[in-house]
Amino acid sequence: MALLGGSTASSEAPGAGSGAARANSPRVRFEDRLHRGIERLTIVRAIRMVAGVAMSLAFVAAVLVWLVDSGIGNFRDALWWAVVTVTTVGYGDVVPETSGGRLIGAVLMLAGVSAIPIATSLVVSVFVARMQAEQHERDAAERAELVARLARIEQALADGRSRP
Repeated sequence: MALLGGSTASSEAPGAGSGAARANSPRVRFEDRLHRGIERLTIVRAIRMVAGVAMSLAFVAAVLVWLVDSGIGNFRDALWWAVVTVTTVGYGDVVPETSGGRLIGAVLMLAGVSAIPIATSLVVSVFVARMQAEQHERDAAERAELVARLARIEQALADGRSRP
């Protein structure tokens, strides 16, 4: 699927090593796994992916702010704060009090407003590309059918003219 930048071989610099070495590189293996995952993407998997991104961001931020900020008493409050922050709801009932906690909060807010929409737009682009490919296949089949009908009509007209 060419959604993520096309072929991996063309993205390598000329003379960057043998083809076998490039094929076994961690980057190429990661891209192959990513392409296989995209091909198997369903709506349920897409929802899980977007939710997973949000939950991962919230969990990591909760752990960090719980370790860094003394104003957040327990991990439950840290997790609540992180979920409220990553979703940009911001109730204000739990807030970091130290500079480190506020820095983590700022990073979480920026990640929340960028990583979640990026994941969502990736999912949408995959589904749109699939729909376009399916429509292209239907259009090609319809064109082939019309060309065949036209050929039969032209043949029938030619046969009709050649008779006296």
